[in-house]
Amino acid sequence: MIALLATVLLLFQLVLVARVVVDWVGVLSPAGGARTGGVRRVTHGLTEPVIAPVRRLLPPLRLGGLGVDLAFTVVFLAVVVLRSVLLAY
Repeated sequence: MIALLATVLLLFQLVLVARVVVDWVGVLSPAGGARTGGVRRVTHGLTEPVIAPVRRLLPPLRLGGLGVDLAFTVVFLAVVVLRSVLLAY
């Protein structure tokens, strides 16, 4: 059971990484948003239900024209820590 939960957390962690990559491709590439639309919908659809409640408690940090999503960082770190704790047993 613990191994299954650790695997689910690993898959969720990979989807979080894919979300970051897709978002950055959309930002850095002029036509990136058009090319990554389907993948973006899937990654956001899977991760947003977990990130949104954290974002309500911890809104994005504005640094000039740059916004840092602290909620994403907190969720990612929580998944890493939880997975590490599970794998320790």
